Amino acid sequence: MTARTLDDIDKTLVLIGAGKMGGAMLESWLALGLEPRRVAVIEPQPASAIAALAGRGLRLNVPLLSITDAAIIVIAVKPQAAGEALPPLRPIAGPATLILSIMAGKTLAFLEGALPGAAIVRAMPNTPAAIGRGITVAVANAQVSSAQRELAQRLLGATGKVEWVKDETLMDAVTAVSGSGPAYVFLLAESLARAGVAAGLPPELAARLARETVAGAGELLHQSPLDAGTLRQNVTSPGGTTAAALEILMASEGLDPLLAKAVAAAVKRSRELGG
Repeated sequence: MTARTLDDIDKTLVLIGAGKMGGAMLESWLALGLEPRRVAVIEPQPASAIAALAGRGLRLNVPLLSITDAAIIVIAVKPQAAGEALPPLRPIAGPATLILSIMAGKTLAFLEGALPGAAIVRAMPNTPAAIGRGITVAVANAQVSSAQRELAQRLLGATGKVEWVKDETLMDAVTAVSGSGPAYVFLLAESLARAGVAAGLPPELAARLARETVAGAGELLHQSPLDAGTLRQNVTSPGGTTAAALEILMASEGLDPLLAKAVAAAVKRSRELGG
């Protein structure tokens, strides 16, 4: 679903935490017409670009009690900071305020305990949101109205695709697959470059080849109607060089079991962060 413009938001969006992900989301919202004067950002160390927005009306690090019309509060701090960040929000989180949390591991029950009675959406975006190519998975509690869900869809959709689930227990696996997944792909590019150097390529050339190969393959996967397995098979000639490499990667001790262990470790950590 393509995100609609956000210039019709006539109350305040409060962003708690404007680091890499929070800042990327804010940039996307402003690009879709959200007026800076409708935004209040709480961020102890704001980037220069966010600080500059204060000149366009954005409220930066204002007292929370001065915000009397919060339509939505987006919580984008690290999960370890939740205990400090959530209690001060209670006075401004009215019955019509939507809470949108992107904190890894922090459950709806945890958020409801900190903000009793609130309408809450828990979401997990990923870093390609910075270029509008993210994927976000979201789950809502029973207090979220259809209008609030639509608002959450529009805000999350500003950074890419959005999937909704009803079963919150899936969110730890979502975090491990798509939330952390970009790091796995970046590691693949690093490893491929190192392997190229080991095979005799100059480091700079190996890095460029690995980068463009991973990026190009990702774009092909994005644009093609074919699934990943079919695309892989299309590259693989019987008895050829790709087949020789895949014999190693697809062995019983190859990529599949390694990724399964990595994702399981991320799932475990997500649950630990949830308390």
